[in-house]
Amino acid sequence: MVGMWTMDELVDRVRQALAAEYAGAPNGRVRDVPDRRAIRWYTTTGLVDRPSGMRGRSALYGPRHLAQIVAVKRRQAQGHSLAAIQAELTGASDAELAAVAQLPVVAPLSGESSPAPARFWAAAPSLPAASSSGPRRPAASTEVSGITLGGGAVLVLPVRLSPGDLDAVTAAAAPLLALLHDRGLLITTEDGSPS
Repeated sequence: MVGMWTMDELVDRVRQALAAEYAGAPNGRVRDVPDRRAIRWYTTTGLVDRPSGMRGRSALYGPRHLAQIVAVKRRQAQGHSLAAIQAELTGASDAELAAVAQLPVVAPLSGESSPAPARFWAAAPSLPAASSSGPRRPAASTEVSGITLGGGAVLVLPVRLSPGDLDAVTAAAAPLLALLHDRGLLITTEDGSPS
């Protein structure tokens, strides 16, 4: 596959992209350049998309993965928590990621092209009509709520949820979990059910 990199090549490209104008995280507790383990964790938590393909036993990554990782590191350098970064960047378009990542412009190699994979989750869902009290607007703070849905799926929302909200959202997520399970995108137990 043209325009695709192994994990080691991706780490090297991240290092190159962060070499200029990157001060690192302000608290010193976060690596300046993520290693293989950190990138796998970012993928598990949804900060970075799953690999685009395989070459033998090696996972392959593309320009979107690079932009996602560099965007995460830039936001960490600005002092943002991973939860706030996840709330901001989950489902971000390639253009939004590019604006945050500030990757240097590099001409593709001859014959290299990398169209972005279809991302069914990036389109805004149609929502039911608001209740009589009106929709709740996200607070201006960086407070977020995370809901573990099972099978490794986590929903991050930019508002604090009440116990009633938590129950309603968990129930409403059942069709999404079924879709993710059918597509093999959840961590499952030996009997095939989401863990």
